[in-house]
Amino acid sequence: MGASIRRRLMLLVLGSIAFVWAIALVSSYRQATREVAEWEEARLAELAQMLALLDQSNLATLANAHIDVREEEKGGEISANDTDDDDSLPRDALFQVRARNGEVIAGSPPLHALNAWDLPVPPVTGTQDIVLGGQTYHSFTLRDTALGHTVRVFEQANTRSDLVSGVASRIARPALIALPVLALLVWSSIGWGLAPLRVLSDAIRARDINRLEPVDIGHAPTEVRPLVDAINQLLARLLHSLERERSFTADAAHELKTPLAAIKVQAQVALAEPDPARQRLAMQRVVQGVDRSARLAEQLLLLARLDMHEKLSKAPLAPGALAKNALLANAGNAQQKDIHVTLNCDMRAEINAEPVLIGILFDNLLDNAIKYGSEGGRIEVAVQTVRAPHGSETDRVAVSVRDDGPGVAPADLDRLTNRFFRATGNQATGSGLGLSIVARIAEHFGATLQFGTGLEGRGLAVEVSFPAHTGEPAERFKPAA
Repeated sequence: MGASIRRRLMLLVLGSIAFVWAIALVSSYRQATREVAEWEEARLAELAQMLALLDQSNLATLANAHIDVREEEKGGEISANDTDDDDSLPRDALFQVRARNGEVIAGSPPLHALNAWDLPVPPVTGTQDIVLGGQTYHSFTLRDTALGHTVRVFEQANTRSDLVSGVASRIARPALIALPVLALLVWSSIGWGLAPLRVLSDAIRARDINRLEPVDIGHAPTEVRPLVDAINQLLARLLHSLERERSFTADAAHELKTPLAAIKVQAQVALAEPDPARQRLAMQRVVQGVDRSARLAEQLLLLARLDMHEKLSKAPLAPGALAKNALLANAGNAQQKDIHVTLNCDMRAEINAEPVLIGILFDNLLDNAIKYGSEGGRIEVAVQTVRAPHGSETDRVAVSVRDDGPGVAPADLDRLTNRFFRATGNQATGSGLGLSIVARIAEHFGATLQFGTGLEGRGLAVEVSFPAHTGEPAERFKPAA
C-alpha cells in the first residue's frame, strides 16, 4: 500500500475528508443540542407565562389533563416518511402554581408521586435541572409580581432528543453515501493526474539500450518536469561517458597496436638475422617495445581507476619528499640527455593526498619534461607554499616543473590534457597520456592545473596547486637511496 503513490494519495485525501466530516458532524450535533435546549427552555417559559394568566378553575381543569409538549410530532402520529424530527418518548409537562403566601393553587397530580409537591421554590425566575423519581426534569420558575403568583413547570428531559438525533442523521447520511462515490472520483482523478508519470515510465521502458537521446513526453506538468530533466541529464552524462569510453578504447587499441607491431617486426628480424650483433640489437628493441607497452598499459589502468572514481585514502604528506624520490628515479633519463635538474622545495609544505598517486604525478611531470626537453637543457622542480590573501579560505601548495625546451604552441595548450594527444612538431616517443593522468590526479584531490612558459621565456611550465594541509604535521617521506 505504501509503495503506491496513487493509493497513498487516495488514503490521505479520503482520510482528510472523513476527518473534516467527523469534526463537522460533532460540531453540528453539539450546536443542534444547544439550540434545541434553548428552544425547549423558551417553550417552558411560554407555558409558564400562559399558566400565570389562567384563573384557578382553569388551572384545576388543566392540572387533571395532559399537557403534551411534543411540538414536532405531526397530528399526534409519527410519519413513516419523516421520523427524524419526531419524539417517540413522552414529553408531558407538569406544573404547580402557588399564591403569594406559598399556598398551592393548582398542580399536576403526578407531582405527589414524584415527591415534588412540597419542593422549595427557587427565589428567582429561571431554569434548573432536578431529579424526580430517578428521572431528570427541566424546571422553569416564573414569579409574577403583578398577581403575586409563582408558576413552576416541569418537563421530563429525554436522554436523547429525537430532534437532535434527526439533525445528526441528516448530516451523516449524505456523507456516508457520498464517501464511496468520492473515493471513486478521487481514485480516477489521481490516476489522471499521475498519467504523465505513466507516460514517462512507458517511454523509458520502451527505450533501446543504444538510444540515449533526451526523453520527451510533451507538455509535462510542473511537478514532473524536474524528474524528466534529471533523467535527461543522467542520459546526457551516460552518453558522454560512453562516448568517452569508446574514444578511449579506440585510442588505446590504436596506441597498443603500434608498439605491438614494432615488437613483432623486431622479433621477426631477430629470428631471420644470422648476425649475432644485429640479433642482439633487434632483441633490445623488442625489450624496449615491451617496456613501452607495459608503461602504456599501466597508465591506461591508472586512468581507468581514476575515471571510476575509486575511493582512495587521503593522508597528510610532504610533496617535497616525493619530489626528491621522483628526481632520483628519473636521474638516469636526465643524464642520457645531459639535462640538469634542480630542486627547490619547501619541505614544510603539506597537502592531503595519496602518496602513490602524487609520486606518479611527479614521475609523469618529470618524464614529460625530460622526454620533450632539449639536449643539454635545464629542468626546475619546485614545491612552494602560497599564502592565501587575507579573508581567503586556506593556503595553497604549488608543485611546478619548468623546462627550457622547444615548448608547446599556444594553440595546443588547451589540448595537452587530452588523452593520446601529442604536440605538433615534436619527434619524442610517448603515449600522450602523461599530462592527462596528471590532470585526473589533480582533479581527484581538488587541485588546479595550469600551463605557462618555462625557463628563460622558453619551454613549458606545468603547475599543480593543491589546498594546503592545515592540521597536524605530516609524516615525512624519505627520498629513495
